[in-house]
Amino acid sequence: MPETITAPSFSARIVERLSVGATSRRERVIHSLDGLENPVHPDTLAHTGADLWRLLQEQVPEGLDSVDFLLGLDAGGILPTVSLDGAVRFSEPHAMRTDVFAYGIAPGQRIVIVDDEITTGRTLADLTRRLREAGAVPLAAACLVEDTTRGARYLLTDLGLPLVSLTTIEGPA
Repeated sequence: MPETITAPSFSARIVERLSVGATSRRERVIHSLDGLENPVHPDTLAHTGADLWRLLQEQVPEGLDSVDFLLGLDAGGILPTVSLDGAVRFSEPHAMRTDVFAYGIAPGQRIVIVDDEITTGRTLADLTRRLREAGAVPLAAACLVEDTTRGARYLLTDLGLPLVSLTTIEGPA
C-alpha cells in the first residue's frame, strides 16, 4: 500500500475494501476528515476547508469572486435538498448507487463542485456535463484527495474544468 501523504492538518491513504461488489473498486481512499479512524475536531475541518479554498483561489483566480454556490457531493447532502427546484440527475454506472441528483440548479448559476476524493473523474465529468446541459456554469472542481494514477485531471481538463486538490496520492500499481 502507498505511504500516507500529509498536508497541514490533513492526511489520506488508500486501503483495501472489506467487501467488494461487482461494480465497486477493490480499494478506497480514507482521509482524516471522514471520521473512520479518528473523531474529527471542528478546528481541523475549518482549517482544511480554508486551505482548500485558498488553493482554489490561487489556482483558479478568474470567476471565483462571483460563485453562486459550492455543490458538495455525497448522499448525506441529498435529503435536505429534495424539496428544491432545479434537479439535475446523472449516472455513476461504476458505483453501488448509480443515480445521483443535485438540486437547486438554475441556468446561469456559477458553481464550484466539491468532493472529498477523486479517482477516475467520471463522477465530476458526468456532473459537469449535466450542469452545463441545465444551463449552469461549473467554474472548477475542488477535492481533498486526488488519486493521480487514474487520469481524472486529464478527463476534467478535456472538459475545460480546472481541478484543485489539497492532497495527491498515488493509487495502487
